[in-house]
Amino acid sequence: MKQLFFLFLLFSVFSCKKDEKYAPLDLKNGEVVELLVDHRYRAVNEQLLLLPQGRNAELSLHGFDERKPGYTYRVKAKFHFEKEPPMDASDRWFDFISVIKEEKYQATDSFEIALIQSPGFGGPMIVLQKTGNQYYYLNNQIQLTYTSQNVQNQLEEIWQNAVAVQQSYQSSTPIRSLKWKTVKATVTHDPANFSKAYLVSGIQFTQ
Repeated sequence: MKQLFFLFLLFSVFSCKKDEKYAPLDLKNGEVVELLVDHRYRAVNEQLLLLPQGRNAELSLHGFDERKPGYTYRVKAKFHFEKEPPMDASDRWFDFISVIKEEKYQATDSFEIALIQSPGFGGPMIVLQKTGNQYYYLNNQIQLTYTSQNVQNQLEEIWQNAVAVQQSYQSSTPIRSLKWKTVKATVTHDPANFSKAYLVSGIQFTQ
């Protein structure tokens, strides 16, 4: 009788651990879910929603390498909880499994991207690059085109500040801070180069 009770207790403890759920979405480790991925790739107001509730997923999605700006996706993903995460990294996220549906975003509403960002380590940095006469966002992932000469001049000013900071670290008096606290660009999907470029219509600086 005691052996049966012990086995029952052991089974109960194992079942509880197996079914343990984690915040903020009350999901079990390894649980498969459906997510709605936003068309605003790496935007300030980008959203990842848990379906069918349409609730903010509040976590990042890893491994979705085929994602294209300007498209919304319904995807299948697996919730992952890491007991021993790397330093300065989250202990929970979603691992991409497959695309259920891909749809081109048809509207032309604008959104914002941040041209100064803070990575998980180090201080804030400018995430604008320039190759030839073309400007890019996030390590050449998305080209930044522009609606006016004034916007181009502003992009060039941001790029020159990034160059000055980089070059200063080779001198005895490196620049310790950027020229601005924040830089946000108002953009839309560029119809002339859809899914590969954002069209910049304005830039806001905060000193």
